[in-house]
Amino acid sequence: MKLVIHGKNIEITDGIREYVHQKIEKAVNHFQNLTNEVDVHLSVARNPRINDKQAAEVTIYANGSVIRAEESSENLYASIDMVADKIARKLRKYKEKRHDKKTQVPEKTSIAVEPPPVVEDLIGDRTPELPEEVVRTKYFAMPPMTITEALEQLQLVDHDFYMFRNAETEEINVIYERNHGGYGVIQPRNSNGNSKNGNAESAKSPSEKTHH
Repeated sequence: MKLVIHGKNIEITDGIREYVHQKIEKAVNHFQNLTNEVDVHLSVARNPRINDKQAAEVTIYANGSVIRAEESSENLYASIDMVADKIARKLRKYKEKRHDKKTQVPEKTSIAVEPPPVVEDLIGDRTPELPEEVVRTKYFAMPPMTITEALEQLQLVDHDFYMFRNAETEEINVIYERNHGGYGVIQPRNSNGNSKNGNAESAKSPSEKTHH
């Protein structure tokens, strides 16, 4: 298993490096057959108004999936402890879902689905915040997947949105958590006002499907 440690505004000492290896390797020990690479990012916020300044982020690349967890506190070692526990729980859930999928017997059913809604307002009542400069660039493989699979990935990466390539349309979509509960999907719209995915599976919550 490859484990890479990065630091921002912090020197990665031998003591920190040893502690990360000890905690993270223990957390992923039972899932090494799933894990290809572990990326650990440690950072310290320079803003004095931020109480939880010491952050630990762990990203695991597992057989085409990305599993991520982040924790922060006033103590870096405490943050590493918390993020190790969190990533272990996520790996356990990921393994259980993979096992459930392998044991499920496919049934021939006909399901009526609704097209995803066109999103007019992406931020709701939140104040938009744009970074002054790009501080980090990430590159990910983007294999085609269904909206259901993308929702599972969203729940693994610990973000409020997830970008993916739609298996049906081959277009880039974004699935995100809505402010008032449930999930939404953003799809490209053609010049005629329609998306290519005329009968795509919708990621709306049950309440949204029955109330307009």
